[in-house]
Amino acid sequence: MKNKFKLFLSSIAALMILFSSVKADSIRIGTEGAYPPWNAKDESGKLIGFEVELANWLCIYMKADCTLVEQDWDGMIPGLIMRKYDAIMAGMSITDERMKTINFSQGYADEVASLAVMKGSSLEGMDTPKAINLSTGGGAAKKALKTLTAALAGKTIGVQTATIHQNFLESGDVGSVKIRTYKTQDEVNLDLAAGRIDAALAAAVAFTDYAEKSGKPVVLVGPTFSGGAFGNGVGVGIRKDDAALLKKFNAAINQARKNGKISELAIKWFGFDASM
Repeated sequence: MKNKFKLFLSSIAALMILFSSVKADSIRIGTEGAYPPWNAKDESGKLIGFEVELANWLCIYMKADCTLVEQDWDGMIPGLIMRKYDAIMAGMSITDERMKTINFSQGYADEVASLAVMKGSSLEGMDTPKAINLSTGGGAAKKALKTLTAALAGKTIGVQTATIHQNFLESGDVGSVKIRTYKTQDEVNLDLAAGRIDAALAAAVAFTDYAEKSGKPVVLVGPTFSGGAFGNGVGVGIRKDDAALLKKFNAAINQARKNGKISELAIKWFGFDASM
C-alpha cells in the first residue's frame, strides 16, 4: 500500500511538472486584426496578415503554444501591462516614447510612412525627395518638411489615434495642420475615399493594400518617412519584467531572419522585402 501511495504521489508530481512546463511555454500575443496587410481578418473573421503568419513561425521556433488575442489599437499597451496577453505584434513601431513603458524585441520589419490622397488632389506632384529619415535630418529633410508645411496648410489630415503618425503631425514639423483622428485605419481609409479629409498619414503599405483591394484611386504623395517620431522599425512589444520572454523572441526572430522566413512573408504580404 505504501509503495502504491508513493507511486500515486510521484504521478501527481509528474503531472504538476508537465502542467507547469506547458503553462510556461504558453504565450498570448495581442494583435489588432484591423491594420492590413500587417494584421487583419478575412471574411470569416479569421485573423490573417504578415504578423499573424510570422507569429505562428516565431512560436514554432520557440516551441511555444501560442494564442492570438484581438485588442483595439488604443488599448494595446494597457492590455499588455494588465497581462491580458504576454506580447504585442500589431505593426507597432519601436519608439523611445513607448520604450519608457514597455520593452521591444529587435525589429523584424521596416514600416515607412506616407501621406495619401485621392487621385486629382491638389497635393499630387509635390517636389520632395522620395524618402526622408528624420533621425539623420540634413538639408534635404528640412527642405522637404518646409514644402510639406506650405502644402498642408489649411488641410485636414486623417490618422489613426494613438499612433506615431498622429505624434508626427502634432510635433509641428509640418506646421499646425488640422488633424482628424479615427479609431481604426479602415475608418481613415473610408473618409479619405469619401472626400471628408484632404489627406491621410499611415504606413505606406496600408494605403497601397487598401487601394488594391478596394479599387479606389488612392495615391501616395510626398516622401516616405522613417526615423525620429516614426521609430526604428516594428518589433514585438513585451513587458519590462519579462526578460526571459524577450530573449526567446529575439532568438526566434534571428532564426526567422537567417532562414529567410521574414523576407518570404514580407514579399507575400507587402509585395517587397521589408525585413530588417
